[in-house]
Amino acid sequence: MTTRRTRPVPRPPEGTPAPAELARQARAVLHDAVRIARWAAVERDRGRGRPAGQDTTGAPTGPAPSTVTAVTATERAAAALGLTTDQVRAGWDRARLAGLVELHGDTARPGWRLRAWDRDDSAVLRGWVALFDAWSLVRPAPDGTAPAAVAEVVEALPQVLSLLQLSAGPVAVPVLFDLLEQRVAELREERCEVPEGPVPAPPPGPDSLALLLDWALERLAEVGALTLGDLLSGERQATLTPLGNWAVWVKLEQICVAAQSPAGHIEQSAEDMLRGCARLTPGPARAEYRAWLAARPVRGAVTELLTAARGEDALLRGLAFEALRVVGAPAEADVRAAAEEVSLRPYALLWLAEYEGADPEEAAETLTREESTWLWVDTAAAVADHGETSLLVRHLESAVQGTVPALLDEVRAVGHPRTVQVLVALAAAHPDPALAKAVRRAAFQVHTGGS
Repeated sequence: MTTRRTRPVPRPPEGTPAPAELARQARAVLHDAVRIARWAAVERDRGRGRPAGQDTTGAPTGPAPSTVTAVTATERAAAALGLTTDQVRAGWDRARLAGLVELHGDTARPGWRLRAWDRDDSAVLRGWVALFDAWSLVRPAPDGTAPAAVAEVVEALPQVLSLLQLSAGPVAVPVLFDLLEQRVAELREERCEVPEGPVPAPPPGPDSLALLLDWALERLAEVGALTLGDLLSGERQATLTPLGNWAVWVKLEQICVAAQSPAGHIEQSAEDMLRGCARLTPGPARAEYRAWLAARPVRGAVTELLTAARGEDALLRGLAFEALRVVGAPAEADVRAAAEEVSLRPYALLWLAEYEGADPEEAAETLTREESTWLWVDTAAAVADHGETSLLVRHLESAVQGTVPALLDEVRAVGHPRTVQVLVALAAAHPDPALAKAVRRAAFQVHTGGS
């Protein structure tokens, strides 16, 4: 029997402010974003719907039908709030990144964090962390920088932030640059991209690591994670703010929690992890999902989960969307896109309804009759493959049709690829001979294409 090694969960940095104080600081960072989001909500309530391709403030989110309209809307927000038009655009971007507003297709709506902003410190901190995680999206990288170089710097930045936290004070930017250069070289080595001879210093110009480090530090300062200043020697220095110090600690804690994954699936693929979680009760399964997600980039994890959901195993499809519920807001865009796929649509629509605040029991009302029937067959396939026969019989009670004949009529029409197998399994499991015979007849008709 082997003993799983675990890392000790790090303690919060000494002197870390209380959550209420951190929330106060986060509110200050996002003050303009909240004002703009609230202004947009009022405009929406007044019936000033935005044209297709624009957000509620008039900032383009796609092909704008009228530049004049966009400028007018932005200027209207600026005039109402006493801000410049550039501040309105920047504040709107922050509001979206922090989850204060949510884009649903061509419509912008107030996010739940905006509604909870004044009373829920945890919602405020989660909103600020979402902004912190998206620091590289606040402003684009300098013109002329190679996308690969930008990706390397973004991937290496956690090491730089860790050094800033360990230093518990200002660090000269050249020291941070040396660490960044070393970390980028390590990443290239891990990808087997080691150049012959010593790693050359980055060339001067727009593609240099030095330019990208300045961009990264300025963006992190812009979201309130650090401050930048000058030393007497003329060198720049960076210092984590209390918010930044706390955020880095949160990330380290997540890594340590991942290292202590209760069921030990964090290094496995999404499919294998989901199979391992199939035998767990909901609470431990969610803990395992959180640990698995904490150990990898969110976007890649969401992609991997959806890939598993597209497979033939219906059980994994349901579990994948349970794991995506743990992801929350960062998965919204991908789940919304998945709603266009027939096999994923019912699961995606239920996810989106719950994400938008619907009670899980009421979320099913968002599905059409056909979508509900498709989901019934898919769930029955999961039960038939992995559950006990008694569960398959009980699954009949969850059908929306109310009667078995009506269910069989609609199941035959829905076109699920596992319909025949599900009906055959149900007929074999059901104790009522007459009902079992009707189900077998329906299975035969689907198989032969008859009616």
